[in-house]
Amino acid sequence: MHSLGPLEVILILAVIILLFGVGRIGKIGGELGKSIREFRKGLEGDEVKKPSEAKPSEGSETKASP
Repeated sequence: MHSLGPLEVILILAVIILLFGVGRIGKIGGELGKSIREFRKGLEGDEVKKPSEAKPSEGSETKASP
């Protein structure tokens, strides 16, 4: 398998700059960074608690009979 060398990377960057322009690339980078941050925030909010961290429900407690 062939990896990208420095010449290929420079050529790809030059084509991207020609297509989008320098100002547009800055905006795209900023928007990409914002979307990655929002994605990570969403992942942190969706984490499921481990069973050891979950509070036991009232119905699951065993009560000793007198």
